[in-house]
Formats: sequence, C-alpha cells, structure tokens
Amino acid sequence: MKKIYFLSDAHLGSRAIADNGASEKRLCAFLDSIKDEAEAIFLLGDMFDFWFEYRNLVPKGMVRFLGKLAELTDSGVEVHFFTGNHDIWTFGYLERECGVNVHRGPETMDLVIGDRTARFFLAHGDGLREDSTSFRLIRRIFHNRICQWLFRNIFPANWGLEIGLRWAYYSRMKHEGVWGKAGVPTNEFGDALFQSYGANGEYMLTPSDFDPETEPLVLFAKEHYRENPDINYYIFGHRHVEYDLIMSRSCRMMILGDSFIQCTYACWNGEELVMDNFNRIST
Repeated sequence: MKKIYFLSDAHLGSRAIADNGASEKRLCAFLDSIKDEAEAIFLLGDMFDFWFEYRNLVPKGMVRFLGKLAELTDSGVEVHFFTGNHDIWTFGYLERECGVNVHRGPETMDLVIGDRTARFFLAHGDGLREDSTSFRLIRRIFHNRICQWLFRNIFPANWGLEIGLRWAYYSRMKHEGVWGKAGVPTNEFGDALFQSYGANGEYMLTPSDFDPETEPLVLFAKEHYRENPDINYYIFGHRHVEYDLIMSRSCRMMILGDSFIQCTYACWNGEELVMDNFNRIST
C-alpha cells in the first residue's frame, strides 16, 4: 500500500551545519528509499537555509536534492513544497524545473490512500500565533512583494545570497548563545542587521525550552480545532522539536523535528500516522 510522507527543516546550505554534503546525501538517501512506496511527499518548509531566486540565477549547491525532487516527480510521486521563513523566495524555478507543487501558506487538504481519507492541516508554522512583534514585522517585510523586488534589484546576486546566508547563520548562533565567542565573527558587514533577527520567535528550540502550555503552535492547533472539528491531523515544522499530541479521539497534532540532526519524518499509511527518524533506516 502507498504511503504519504512529511518532513521539514533540512536547512540545506547552512553555514552552521558542520558537513552539509553528508546531510544532503543522507536526506537524498532517505528520499530514494521511499520513492517506490510514496504516494506523495510533503516538505513543510525551511528545506533550504536561504533560497532566493533571481531572474536567471538560483543559489548554487543542493544539486543532489534538487535532482532527487525532479526524479521523484518525473516518476509520478507528488511532491509538495511549503515555503518556510528561510525559503520564502521561490518564484517558479522549483515548479518548472523540479515539478513540485509550491504552497505559500497553511493548507487544509483531504489526503487519500486507497479507500481511506483524512483531513490534514499542514503548515511550516511561522506566523501562527507568534507573540513576538519583531518577528511578525520581519516576516511581513520578507513576504512583501515590493521589498522582495528591492532586494533583488538593489543587491547583486552574490551580495544578496551572502547577506541571506549570513543572516541565517548569525541568527542560529545568537539563539545557541555563542554570539561573540571564539570563531564567531561580530564585526563583519551587516552585523547590525543580523543581530536584529532571532532574539524572539526564532525557529529553533531545544527540548528544555519547549513548553506545551505556552508553545504557539500547540495553542494555535487547539484554537483552530475548536472551530474546525473535522481536522484529523495537524502537522508543522519550524520549531526543530519533536512533539506528538493526541488532541481528541479523531485528531492528532505533530511538530516535526528537523532533517539534519534528528532526521524526523512522519508517515501516514491510510490508517495511522507514525513519527520516526530516517537516520535509523538509511545511511
């Protein structure tokens, strides 16, 4: 029987990942291992650490992953790509060249395997019940078409990609508490800009930081479910913490971990939704 897979947050190309090549190969090996049984694959955001498409240019690297997406879609597997807060800026390349279906916001979808149907609420998770004013402001700027046009036309491609990759890197270093320590530069071009992002509402958590009583995605799902009792599953990325919550007899919520350390994925076979870690089954 076919299955539907969900994963998120690979952050391919991140300068904060020690061995990007190994991380990409591990992810591609997993995708290769499921290609024959996958009815569809949902990538729930931040698959790239920074992705910005210029008119005739895209970020270099990640060719194994991009090629694997094209291989999957060419073979008939549906691949759905949800933009995250790190890879908002896709403007047609992934659809044209890789054949994926791009979603720019949350989606409620009825998924079918055989004679089984379930209703899923799928989203990366950024912007859902976020309390941080600075994060909401930055997110609004990132999604603004005029700001995107200005970024594309003011900065040459090399500068723009460099700014994006450094922004993502410093954001993570700040969150992990290593800002300003040995090996982490603090006086390079754009530091004031980089330091302004990531203080609140950033995408990374550790298990010790996670509190279900205050977690925005948990609160959002509970509030949304009260108004939409026909939802069977909520699945999010964004927070880099594995979390599985039974909300009712007919509804379950999952926050996926990531696809470079925890290597988390979820799989629905028409009867049950299971969360697992793919580094246990592929190398």
